[in-house]
Amino acid sequence: MGLFGAAYLRRSWGLAVPFLALFLSDLVLNNVVYRVYFPEFTWFTSIWSYVAMAGVVATGALLLNGKINMGRVAAASLTGSLVFFLISNYATFDGTNLYPKTPAGLMACYTAGLPFLQNTILGDLFFSAVMFGAYAYFSQKSLATLPLDK
Repeated sequence: MGLFGAAYLRRSWGLAVPFLALFLSDLVLNNVVYRVYFPEFTWFTSIWSYVAMAGVVATGALLLNGKINMGRVAAASLTGSLVFFLISNYATFDGTNLYPKTPAGLMACYTAGLPFLQNTILGDLFFSAVMFGAYAYFSQKSLATLPLDK
């Protein structure tokens, strides 16, 4: 969503829509789905999630920059996955006592996160293909049905 917003929405909306979606999902997940873990009303889990989303939006703005094709979307999706992985795992390292606060501890945290990276990449590639592909398809369909002689 961050990549799509950066690619197709005006600058302010390109940032606002992904952040609004993240915020609303935080509200639902924290206060409905995972209520047992958050007995008090919780607005959001971690500021790092929003930093990671900003990184993905920035990735989309830099790599897509109005030149959208399948290769660029795939590259932006892969880069966005890596940006999210680096930021979210750093947040785990920084915000918990699971790892010693040393370079070796940070590397151990990234290593422990590697099994999750594959699914992140696959999910991001899939949803990028769906969102960008659907937009391209329906854009062409709507253009094809317009009377061009008027």
